[in-house]
Amino acid sequence: VLALVALSFSGAIGLTFLMLGCALEDYGVYWPLFVLIFYVISPIPYFIAKRVTYDSDATSSACRELAYFFTTGIVVSAFGFPVILARVAVIKWGACGLVLAGNAVIFLTIQGFFLVFGRGDDFSWEQW
Repeated sequence: VLALVALSFSGAIGLTFLMLGCALEDYGVYWPLFVLIFYVISPIPYFIAKRVTYDSDATSSACRELAYFFTTGIVVSAFGFPVILARVAVIKWGACGLVLAGNAVIFLTIQGFFLVFGRGDDFSWEQW
């Protein structure tokens, strides 16, 4: 339960950074909210690879490595998107910094979720 509370708190901190990058009076542009799409789609390749790969004894498989590749591309795109927006002067650099900080916190939270709750196949959602 403590891990779940810590992950929820860190997710809230990351989303706060993202909202500050959009809603502060000096910035006031909501284009960085499109980063939320990257947060949603980043775990999808891992879930597909976990569902397709039946051999749990193997340390690596082509499907799993492809999922890691796609996930890495999604995460890098999430960090590149605010930089591109700041470079073309759609958002200010301060907003870009806040969004990048929020990205780091959110993606570390997502990774922490998979490290804490994705250890075994005996995990059940009914235990909460």
